[in-house]
Amino acid sequence: MEPTNSFGKFLEELRGKISLRKAADKSGLSHAYIRDLELGRNRTTNDVIKPSPETLRKLSLAYQYSYTELLMKAGYLEENTSSHTFTEIQLSDIWYLEFGIKSVRYYTYEGYSEEMIDSLVDFTTLIETLTDRDFVKLDTNLFVNMNKINKYAPAEGKLYFDFKNEEIFVTIAALAQKKYHEAILEFVAANTGVDMKFESEASTPSLSSHLFS
Repeated sequence: MEPTNSFGKFLEELRGKISLRKAADKSGLSHAYIRDLELGRNRTTNDVIKPSPETLRKLSLAYQYSYTELLMKAGYLEENTSSHTFTEIQLSDIWYLEFGIKSVRYYTYEGYSEEMIDSLVDFTTLIETLTDRDFVKLDTNLFVNMNKINKYAPAEGKLYFDFKNEEIFVTIAALAQKKYHEAILEFVAANTGVDMKFESEASTPSLSSHLFS
């Protein structure tokens, strides 16, 4: 499906009063490219352009708008095409998830199970649901349930989920640890009643209120 100028106008309306440079800062895209998307064409070559799913993901985060809805409006998805439902009850017991190419593996106190993800809309629905339930992407394919972290070892970058078994942990990426360090401390305190802030030597600013910005 070829992009239409109506979608470009929609992106412009979605940006609203946010400046192009601010939108670029929030999305990681260039302000010139964002403007090209709004116009529906490359102003240098005059070729019609269509944002990729990854570009739409960045815009959905920057504008706090549903990724699935953007994919639909851009013509990547059709409405009511999802055949899979991920429930809050299922997610409430999950410690963390690891994504494969076409599957997702769930880890809980009972072990792990794996499911296939049959469509892009299933994938985006799951990601949006995880975000709403305090799951945070802490590595390339790793989403952690922040409400399940019971212990944090900053020096090793490890998160533990079971008091009785310290063999159950994940090691998170250094950049994610730096970004979410203060938020992890706050979640551990909320989950366990143990405040680790005074034990930590890190001094990153609090990010608990900006987990998904």
